[in-house]
Amino acid sequence: MTDDRPERADRPTVWHSRNFLLLWGGQTVAELGSRISSVAVPLLAAQTLDASVFQISLLTTVAWLPYLFISLPAGLIADRVDQRKLMIACDLGRMALMLSLPLVAIAGALSLGFLYAVVGISGVLTVLFNVAYRSKLPRLLEEHQLVDGNAKLTLSQDLGELVGPSIGGVLIGVLGAAKTFFSNALAYLISAVTLWLIRDEPDDRKTEAAETAEERRPLRTQLTEGIVFVRRQPILRSVLLCSTTSNFFVMASGSIEVTFLVRELDAPSSLIGLVFSISAIGGLLVGALTKRISERVGTARVIWVAMAAPGPLYLCMPLAQPGWGVLLYGVGLAAFSANVVLYNVAATSYRQRVTPSHMLGRVNATFLWICYGAIPLGSLTGGALASALGLRTALWICVLGTWSASLWVVFSPLRRMRDLPESRAVPETV
Repeated sequence: MTDDRPERADRPTVWHSRNFLLLWGGQTVAELGSRISSVAVPLLAAQTLDASVFQISLLTTVAWLPYLFISLPAGLIADRVDQRKLMIACDLGRMALMLSLPLVAIAGALSLGFLYAVVGISGVLTVLFNVAYRSKLPRLLEEHQLVDGNAKLTLSQDLGELVGPSIGGVLIGVLGAAKTFFSNALAYLISAVTLWLIRDEPDDRKTEAAETAEERRPLRTQLTEGIVFVRRQPILRSVLLCSTTSNFFVMASGSIEVTFLVRELDAPSSLIGLVFSISAIGGLLVGALTKRISERVGTARVIWVAMAAPGPLYLCMPLAQPGWGVLLYGVGLAAFSANVVLYNVAATSYRQRVTPSHMLGRVNATFLWICYGAIPLGSLTGGALASALGLRTALWICVLGTWSASLWVVFSPLRRMRDLPESRAVPETV
């Protein structure tokens, strides 16, 4: 191990990659804008358009529904076009959509139908962007830089979650919900500019002959190979079911949480922003200690421990009360953020180790399609539960459902493992 260190020290780091730094900078700003809109969209519907609880939750459904329908086709599109140009087009499209909201509001023509259309089309562009983005990153970095690059991009997401809602709350308080979307448009413009400044690297994709042979294969075969592989791996199946169940109930609660904070707890927008910022602290703290915690607990064992251990703190969310008791909601969200960081790092590492490299893209697409596909269904369920049973009762169901997701990995072969396997070669099990 000591002999490897001098060689590793000579390797260029991500700080030497101009292309990555441009991508990272643009994505950091875009993440900030995204977190601002996560507060601004439901508040625009609740305060300006006087939408019902179900109508507000439907916004979340519309935003995530494209993952259910176009994730797998988006993967084929991203493989067959210039990914950088596709990402720029998506950013510019989302910028135009964000600009339309305040302009239409100023003209007095804003309606729920228009808001649904903007959110839905923006969701389609986001799916295309995310698929292209996941494929583009390995082309901007050398193999030994990927872990560090992914870690820095994850840090940007956590920082966006930490400060974005607070900034959003302040902007909404000063400008109003509609005019806040000018900041989102600016964020997407900055992201597009940084992508435009990236220098194209040599294309190492398949030769024209190989691409033609690939295209001749039945489309259904190309789309479902990742699903077949996951179905044959017991642990991957358990992780997929765990992630999907968690996403379903998390988005069920997420679709009604702003409404719960505003209408049940009478929280002002600035305090709502503070609650979401508190939630990011859990992810940031655990993120800084992820490697140490994983080594102490076990790199495989931490998958189910991370899902099961924070569960009792989720109960703080439906126990939140008006006034400073609103911060209890932030405590529950912080526990979940800590879980997400530990679980995702460990689960993704397992998936990367057991999946053959030529299958990794399709397996990742399978997880994206199924895990994210559950999100619009969950948000729709959250709105329906809140409408039928009340906001607080619906939250109780959602947080208990989120905690129950851990059962998939607790009662799986992971419980008999301490650390991740060292090789991709694992037996297929039907």
